Amino acid sequence: MTGALTPSKPLSLSQDELAALPASERVRYRLVSAECRHHANDNISAFIEAGELEELQAEVQAKMQEVLRALVIDTESDHNTQDTAKRVAKMFVQEVFKGRYTAAPAVTEFPNVTRLNELMIVGPITVRSACSHHLCPIMGRIWIGLLPNEHSNLIGLSKYARICDWIMSRPQIQEEAVTMLANELQERVQPDGLGVVMEADHFCMHWRGVKDTETKMINSVMRGAFLKDANLRREFLSLVKN
Repeated sequence: MTGALTPSKPLSLSQDELAALPASERVRYRLVSAECRHHANDNISAFIEAGELEELQAEVQAKMQEVLRALVIDTESDHNTQDTAKRVAKMFVQEVFKGRYTAAPAVTEFPNVTRLNELMIVGPITVRSACSHHLCPIMGRIWIGLLPNEHSNLIGLSKYARICDWIMSRPQIQEEAVTMLANELQERVQPDGLGVVMEADHFCMHWRGVKDTETKMINSVMRGAFLKDANLRREFLSLVKN
């Protein structure tokens, strides 16, 4: 079987047939068999086996070389682009989209022994993502507000940055990225209240289209006490960006 797998195709491959597929198709086969969504901003690390990430990177490199060829770039004689396909493949798989292919970062959690229940704010955290429409950079900052309770799991300051990086290192739109981050933090910390604010520059506007270099996008997600208590929400918003 050499054709690309789709959710509508019957999935009944032998181990030999599966092994003969490119790594991307083997991973896709597992995802489709499990009826698991694999959109641009989904984490698919659970479906990637040992050694396959390197194979995926090699596939991306080969496809990227074809893109350069289609753009009529002579990579053989142009010393500036001879290794471009290799560099881009590494960048996509290991760097800017790594949040799709790697498991969530290990985060040490501490019990709230002193029963902290006052507003905590972490930020600004510098984040980098990519617009899933054009794969152009999204560069921004995030602020996180927490209202813990006696049962909350407190995590180290640097771990917030690690979680943000893991969520943001995927192609996506900002509105969905902030919601995904809020979901992850809510599950890990279990606070009474959670607020996330993100401000970002979108290079799909700066670099192409209208080429507007001034416009930023700011959006927020409020959960629990931040949603119900206007004074708490106001306090949080008044302290961010200062």
